[in-house]
Amino acid sequence: MHGRTRDYVRADLVQPRQSPLARTFRRILERRSSRLALGILTAIVLVGLLAPLIAPYDPAAQPDIVGMKELAPSPAHPFGTDSYSRDVLSRVIYGARLSLMIGLLATVVSLTVGVAFGAVAGYAGGIIDTIMMRILDGFLAIPRLLLLVAILAGWPRLSIGALILFLGLTGWFGLSRIVRGQVLALKHAEFVTAARALGASRRRILLRHLLPNLVSPIVVAATLGVAHVVVLEAGLSFLGIGVPQPEASWGNIIRDGSDQVALWWMSLFPGLMMVLTVMTLNVLGESMREAYDRSW
Repeated sequence: MHGRTRDYVRADLVQPRQSPLARTFRRILERRSSRLALGILTAIVLVGLLAPLIAPYDPAAQPDIVGMKELAPSPAHPFGTDSYSRDVLSRVIYGARLSLMIGLLATVVSLTVGVAFGAVAGYAGGIIDTIMMRILDGFLAIPRLLLLVAILAGWPRLSIGALILFLGLTGWFGLSRIVRGQVLALKHAEFVTAARALGASRRRILLRHLLPNLVSPIVVAATLGVAHVVVLEAGLSFLGIGVPQPEASWGNIIRDGSDQVALWWMSLFPGLMMVLTVMTLNVLGESMREAYDRSW
């Protein structure tokens, strides 16, 4: 009996302790809906990455602006053509690459600023925390879409890099609150007290001990953030202040066909792709949030 107990103890010692992020991903893969969403999202990402190899035509090519414009879906053009004789399928495929790239890079900018701001505010505390939170409250009082429209309306032709920067710099406010709350909850934990007693600097405690414990909520926020940016970029492009022509994004493809109801294929197919992408990201984000809450 004692030998069996020692075997159990030895087995517990040998098995590595999983991090909250590892437990979160393991629980995500246990759900069928999460596996399906992950598979669909992977397929969409691969389509965007392999766009030059998959797209049947050049997305900006206008082979016959008179004879081939506004063609309905056919074997030669499964998604039809637009008013400039451009192949809509090719533009949707390239639009996946551009829309996802904008969503991902803008979210990286938001994560960088939001994590830094929230971590410093939460760890510093006192008057510094109060001042930083009042500044954040001021930013949160302005609707993000209204702020972006006000900023971007002054640029008649905005570059993709500038658009990513503006989307990223207006999307970190909510994340910084989450990070601040987590840092406030952890900065008095035993492992932080032990590191402080060993002479670790504030910077080292923040970077090496606190932030690694925030990976799971940050990843959850990032997943939902990418979905939000994809919709936001599509809305701005639909209004004509987002991705400039002739670049293809789902938003400006929908805009090209919005004036004519008869050209239903120009709005339907990019709209379906956008809805499918956002739904899969939201399913994964909610699954990660539930799994993270259970891991604690």
